Amino acid sequence: IVFKLAASAPIDMLAEDQLIMEKIAIWGPMILIGLAAATISSALGSVLVAPRTIQALGADNSLPLPGINKWLETGVGAVNEPRNATILTGGLALIIVMAGNVDFVARLISMFFMVTYGSLCAISFLEHFAARPDYRPSFRSRWYVSLFGAIICTLMMFLMDPLYAIVAILFMSGLYILVARKSKGKTGLAAMFEGVMTQANRYMSVRLQERRRRISASEWRPSVIMINDRTFDRRSPLQFMRWICHRYGFGTYLHFIKGPLNTKTFAQSEQIKERLIRQARQQKSPVYMDTVVSPSMTSALAQSLQIPGVSGLNNNSILFEFSIHDEDAILEEVAESCLFSSNSKMTRLVLRHSDFYFGERKSIHIWLTWNDRENAYLMILFSYILLGHPDWADAEIKVFAAMPMNQLAERRREFQQFMSDGRIPVSEKNIRFLPIDDVEAYRERVSRLSADADLLVVGFDLKGLAERKGETFKSHSTNKDVLFVNAHSELSMD
Repeated sequence: IVFKLAASAPIDMLAEDQLIMEKIAIWGPMILIGLAAATISSALGSVLVAPRTIQALGADNSLPLPGINKWLETGVGAVNEPRNATILTGGLALIIVMAGNVDFVARLISMFFMVTYGSLCAISFLEHFAARPDYRPSFRSRWYVSLFGAIICTLMMFLMDPLYAIVAILFMSGLYILVARKSKGKTGLAAMFEGVMTQANRYMSVRLQERRRRISASEWRPSVIMINDRTFDRRSPLQFMRWICHRYGFGTYLHFIKGPLNTKTFAQSEQIKERLIRQARQQKSPVYMDTVVSPSMTSALAQSLQIPGVSGLNNNSILFEFSIHDEDAILEEVAESCLFSSNSKMTRLVLRHSDFYFGERKSIHIWLTWNDRENAYLMILFSYILLGHPDWADAEIKVFAAMPMNQLAERRREFQQFMSDGRIPVSEKNIRFLPIDDVEAYRERVSRLSADADLLVVGFDLKGLAERKGETFKSHSTNKDVLFVNAHSELSMD
């Protein structure tokens, strides 16, 4: 028909004359008879289908007034003929006819047909990828055919009339929202989209695992896991994880429940998990929340350190925490857990938090020493990652390099090269090189120069941790919130 019209009539006539087919047909009246037959056929189909649809909406209590739902769902006879819904359908049809504008009716009906067909194609396409076991249609189409249908229907709507297309889409969306709110317990589109996301996540996780068997320094980003039983009596640890995972990183938080896994502890873990998820939703947290039941913290660590992170890749960092008010027993547990985690290839982070609660979040001070060659890059990187969160958007990073006099010149040249190449996100004016040769002088400088820092970042090594245990994290006691960093291996500043 399209080729016939293009070959038999000029474009201006096609645009202006709605009955052009009658003029170019072999026998003109045939076109009018065909239009009448098509109109009667469509009218009969609508008379049968529309009342049944309205009756079904009433039976599902989809409309906001219960009395209207009851009246519409009421049928007559053994086959439940929708008499009331037919009356409503007739009334709506008369209102449209009385408008007297056939073009308006044609545009409106065309749009709703296209929305219907496009939605069916889109749902068929999405259900293919959702792969839900309960979706078992008697007729299966190819996913690319369904996708093509959905795209073409949408495109045709906007080619015909963009305004009517938008109105039709908004109306159908509003109708769906209304039905969804009234139909409690029915998952609808949510279950389908959840299935699609699950399948997409599985596919991407497998592909990422294949590609990233070894991640280069330029691709490294934190995938942090934390196991803690002090979840609900402090806020700093979870807040710190949210900051790290806001943009650049991934986080998994596990609430530790001590004891054997049995019916009671499992039920307890499910209740706590729901509470954690609800809390995360309220705080718009990007951290994945879960629970772990285990006889001891050591066994919980052994289980958790081996599970993949929320990104599908292995976790590469573990975060421990303690408050300045905690007893020494907790501090020793943190030290032992930190040493135990050294058996895995993970960066270890220990957050010592205070009542200062990171102050105004305006300043981060990093102190590098002669022992921080492996830690240096990650100390700077974690500080830079914090700046990606709006809470730290106005913060400034300052680096203090405390080195023996004989190493100072070499380290200064090294840092200047890194800065000129753009390999560290710190300006030269924010780096100070301090000649310090003994530990006491170093600690005195940290206490004096970083007394007002909102966050102090320092490094530690496993050899010193094994010797001093919890005392390691009592260093810089006059400073407020402190992040201790120990890298598994050195990452070059690429």
